[in-house]
Amino acid sequence: MGNLLSAIHPGEILREEYLVPLNMSAGALAKKLNVPRTRIERLATEQSPVTPDTALRLAKFFRTTPQFWMNMQTSYDLKMQASALVEVLAAIPEREAA
Repeated sequence: MGNLLSAIHPGEILREEYLVPLNMSAGALAKKLNVPRTRIERLATEQSPVTPDTALRLAKFFRTTPQFWMNMQTSYDLKMQASALVEVLAAIPEREAA
């Protein structure tokens, strides 16, 4: 499970690749997505995850796919969990090939 890339929260991507270049605040984006301001603020500050609802809205606004946002969240979650379970996972034997 040695992945050389660190876990990157989708909020960092939203903030650095979308909000900053567009000079847009999280509140302004929330207004365009018709969601509570705190939802986008918490995502952009890496305090909360991308939900399917948010992924669909971000995909529509930024002309991406919802899978783009959900895959980032899944990758982040797996890397964080793998890091937390290093010793537990190391103790699990692999099934022998047939």
